[in-house]
Amino acid sequence: MFWQEWWVWVSVGFALGVLEVLLPGYMFLGFAIGAILTGVLVATGLVGENLAILLALFGAASAVAWLALVRYFGNKKGQVKVWDRDINDNP
Repeated sequence: MFWQEWWVWVSVGFALGVLEVLLPGYMFLGFAIGAILTGVLVATGLVGENLAILLALFGAASAVAWLALVRYFGNKKGQVKVWDRDINDNP
């Protein structure tokens, strides 16, 4: 099936990367890294053809990538969001 092809995983990863550029936040970047990593592992033959194992690997890789991104790009220590204007104030 199509999930056994490495280029499908890499293509989905690149598509999620493009979606990350178009939409704000770091929501899709972890999934993109997870999909590309899964594609690399499928291409090298380290992962079998079982869909459940591939999805578990994709989920685990995406979670680790997302946690690493949040840790690296998240709020730095001492960084505080300062609100200088209320949404209900008249302009």
